[in-house]
Amino acid sequence: MAEEVLSQSEIDALLSALSAGEMNADELKKEEKEKKVKVYDFKRALRFSKDQIRSLSRIHENFARLLTTYFSAQLRTYVHISVASVDQLPYEEFIRSIPKMTILNVFEVPPLEGRLLIEVNPNIAYAMLDRVLGGVGVSINKVDNLTEIETKVMSNLFEKAVENLQEAWTSVVEIDPILTDFEVNPQFLQMVSPNETVVVISLNTTIGETSGMINICLPHVVLEPIIPKLSVHYWMQTSKKEPLPEEISLLEKRIKKAQLPVQAILGESMISIQEFLNLNIGDVIQLDQQIDKPLTIKVADHPKFVGQPGTKKNKLAIQILERYMGGDEDGE
Repeated sequence: MAEEVLSQSEIDALLSALSAGEMNADELKKEEKEKKVKVYDFKRALRFSKDQIRSLSRIHENFARLLTTYFSAQLRTYVHISVASVDQLPYEEFIRSIPKMTILNVFEVPPLEGRLLIEVNPNIAYAMLDRVLGGVGVSINKVDNLTEIETKVMSNLFEKAVENLQEAWTSVVEIDPILTDFEVNPQFLQMVSPNETVVVISLNTTIGETSGMINICLPHVVLEPIIPKLSVHYWMQTSKKEPLPEEISLLEKRIKKAQLPVQAILGESMISIQEFLNLNIGDVIQLDQQIDKPLTIKVADHPKFVGQPGTKKNKLAIQILERYMGGDEDGE
């Protein structure tokens, strides 16, 4: 392990503190000898790398910009949405962290399995509802049992808003979000097991003079099939530049000069291991190839032509008659 090197100013400050009695050398030695243990909570298993969390943050920064445009047009007032944090934690901890009565939108995102959750703070939800119904955007921080009209207005608003999520995720996977449930009490909502790891993207939301949070809960089970696509390596692989025409031409010329093994198969035969062990000099093995039938010519172990054997300038040779068209091989 590399040792930490102090600068001259740090050394002078340390000696000065020791001489003035501000620090005790014995305590420093004792602290250095103590083992530094990092606590790991198995209930908070970190199943996403920092690289993958950064990718999710980048995707939802784009989603926040799209939502800002969408809600500004729908509500006809000042709206600003930005990513505040991206964390991974157990599902149970997320449910405990949100209000007891709030706005919960549950979506399915085929072809991915499972469901994701978008929780909207009551401050924000009621400000949106007030604007849609013709008000100035005043919020009341209280969620009672919503009327059928309020439920329909809110669900329509967020069902159309989540279409922007489809656009934000296009670079990773094509999803088709479908609103499947609308709740106000998180205790009645059990999407995954309590200890399941979820990624929570918190969006700072301001509507007029009202502010609050929109939380997007993405369970690990939903993201698992596309986790490899969230790494930097995937982005680098998908951003390869197209080869230049002269590079393609040069590659074609080199491929044309590549050497391939060519074999003319005189015939084949199947014998048992016992027969093989008992073979002696002078024994004859009968082949499955008739002497008056053309031979199969293989190029790099693939049947490509048929031909007839012969000699040319006192050397064995094979004359190509036509392309091989037998079995699953088409000779192309």
